[in-house]
Amino acid sequence: MTKDPRSFDHVDTWVFDLDNTLYPHHVNLWQQVDARIGEFVSNWLKVDADEARRIQKDYYRRYGTTMRGMMTEHGVHADDFLAYVHKIDHSPLEPNPDMGAAIEKLPGRKLILTNGSVDHVDAVLSRLGIAGHFHGVFDIIAAELTPKPARETYDKFLELHAVDPTRAAMFEDLARNLVVPHDLGMTTVLVVPDGTKEVVREDWELSGRDDPHVDHVTDDLTGFLQRLVAT
Repeated sequence: MTKDPRSFDHVDTWVFDLDNTLYPHHVNLWQQVDARIGEFVSNWLKVDADEARRIQKDYYRRYGTTMRGMMTEHGVHADDFLAYVHKIDHSPLEPNPDMGAAIEKLPGRKLILTNGSVDHVDAVLSRLGIAGHFHGVFDIIAAELTPKPARETYDKFLELHAVDPTRAAMFEDLARNLVVPHDLGMTTVLVVPDGTKEVVREDWELSGRDDPHVDHVTDDLTGFLQRLVAT
């Protein structure tokens, strides 16, 4: 945490990432998507699983998403990629009425900014039972297929939803995706695993909690939001 983290007193727009943010890391829902991405890469490039994994993670780091890398390097169509990788079992997600109640009490608008698709967002929010608490979704299609952490994606989001970043807060599970929001003036919150169960993430994905662009860190989003609305 920074020495002088930004507060929430002035915030009237609350922006949430989706995967590993609105549900706990240890659900490992993204592991299913990750496996489907590997299958897609393997099938498309006609390579074995190990080589597909190497390519997948290389593109993820260099392009922000594996999809962007596959589009740029191999001419993959986004619709084909998204339709394949989001065919997963959402049943591990359980309703979270406590988080829903806390989100409902936050003053102002609540928005989702994700590198996933609207269909995936709808499925996740439905399982969590919190779909009715959000005023809008900005997905990878709205971003014109350019994922976070690209600056242009945040600029498009802010313009489309008329968000003043100096009056907004951003909740994310990847520290690198909070660099631009913080530079724009947003209060930033990094959501990390609670340490009670195994999570399937790479080391770099779990780093950054002490970075200067991270104002707050929590391993319990529901509790964090409950404390916010209680003050």
